[in-house]
Amino acid sequence: MSDEVEPGKKTPSLFRNYLSLGAAAVALACLASIVLLFLVEITGRRSSPYIGIFAWVLLPGLLVFSLIVMFWGAVRERRHRRELSRAGVTAFPTIDLNNPRSRKVFLIFAAIALVFVSISAFGSFQAYEATESVAFCGETCHAVMKPEFVAFKNSPHARLHCVDCHVGSGAKWYVKSKINGMHQLYTVAFGAYSRPIKTPVENMRPANDTCAQCHWPDKNWGRQLKVFNNYGYDEKNSLRQIRMVINVGGASPTTGRVSGIHWHMNLANEITYLATDERRQVIPWIQSKDSNGKVTVYVASNAQLTPAQIESGAKRRMDCIDCHNRPAHIYNQPDVLINNALAANRLDATVPYLKRQAVEALTKTYATEEEALRGIASSLDDYYRTNNSALYSEKRATIDGAIKEVQRLYQVNFFPEMKTDWSSHPNNIGHLRSAGCFRCHDGDHVSNTGKTISNDCDICHTVIYDSAGPPEKNSRTAPFQHPVSLGALADRKCESCHQANKPFQHPLNLGDISMFQCAECHPRK
Repeated sequence: MSDEVEPGKKTPSLFRNYLSLGAAAVALACLASIVLLFLVEITGRRSSPYIGIFAWVLLPGLLVFSLIVMFWGAVRERRHRRELSRAGVTAFPTIDLNNPRSRKVFLIFAAIALVFVSISAFGSFQAYEATESVAFCGETCHAVMKPEFVAFKNSPHARLHCVDCHVGSGAKWYVKSKINGMHQLYTVAFGAYSRPIKTPVENMRPANDTCAQCHWPDKNWGRQLKVFNNYGYDEKNSLRQIRMVINVGGASPTTGRVSGIHWHMNLANEITYLATDERRQVIPWIQSKDSNGKVTVYVASNAQLTPAQIESGAKRRMDCIDCHNRPAHIYNQPDVLINNALAANRLDATVPYLKRQAVEALTKTYATEEEALRGIASSLDDYYRTNNSALYSEKRATIDGAIKEVQRLYQVNFFPEMKTDWSSHPNNIGHLRSAGCFRCHDGDHVSNTGKTISNDCDICHTVIYDSAGPPEKNSRTAPFQHPVSLGALADRKCESCHQANKPFQHPLNLGDISMFQCAECHPRK
């Protein structure tokens, strides 16, 4: 068999082989698809994350791979012709620009290459933007990321991009995020992801590189007024309002006195701690270093840690997200959701027992969101239709509106398919419904010199008004007074009784007196 060409006959192109022709067909299909998706994206009203992924990531990658295969096919064809002819075919193509035909082919190739490189540069930028978008992060892996994405869209940081906090600026962390994304892609493809998604994120970039780019660390905020509205589980949904001054303070001596909650911000002071659980809720060891370099170590009185365990333990330097651990993915507790809805008049406080029934409907166990929506509707509708038919007829529209609002609250805070809600992701701000501040400020962490990390309420806040307290107690200097006398329970932490997934449960079995008002047994002092 000979590959020699008859005199006067044109030499067949090296691309005329099955491998190159097949790759060319795939490349043309990819190019046509990219153009089509580009037109869809620029003419569509709403950009889909999937269009960006296919138009700027997957299809261009397949296009480049097809072109590589085309040229590889040409190389193989050249080798094949050399083996057949043993002569007349050089090892490499000969480019003779003095030859009109060679010059024409070269100029056409150069023009096509220039256009391709320009389009590739534009496509690479678009690919970068697509993979950095909120839609890509939140909607591509919809089932997995739905809780985080929905909560994010309802958070104070909803106008930011996910990468602003999870990646930040600079090539180093961008590359790290993409490498980590490959692992995430694997877990999604094979269903190996956890339900719920584990927090805190172990490889999160330090807050000083992200949060501090918007939030001014050196700013001294002084004292800020905070108002808490809490509605009761009684028939009247009775409102109790507490107003307190939060001692936010600051940590930079250049802008104010180093004091308040932001004393912990690693500017004038440095806090390092050791947690013994994945969620950083149990902290038996704390080290504090002040501006003069003085180091003080505190150990919980009930800690079962040996010096070797402390030495080898994974210690963490405290930063913003150790307290503000849910800044953009907030799952609120049922009673907080209903309190806020009542305060905003999205729920009608004149409907008897609405707080109690709404919280009860929210906290039932549901397997899916669809089941939850049906359960909430039937729970509230059946209660008022059965127990107060006159009210049900009079305020049917109000009750239907309440059902829709409670369903909406469920949809943006509870995700049963991913086993995600407020209890799976505790919020460390405060201490009423989770340990929060009391992880360290529990009065049980003692230094070797006998100094204790205080749990005095007035360190962080001062109650200036409590609608449940007597008038003489509502002053700037009065410590917080519980509305009823706690007696032997006075030393308990708030969250031991204030379990937000259900109405208050008395620590004792009250039996027939369970419907008594607290003050009947616990008179105020």
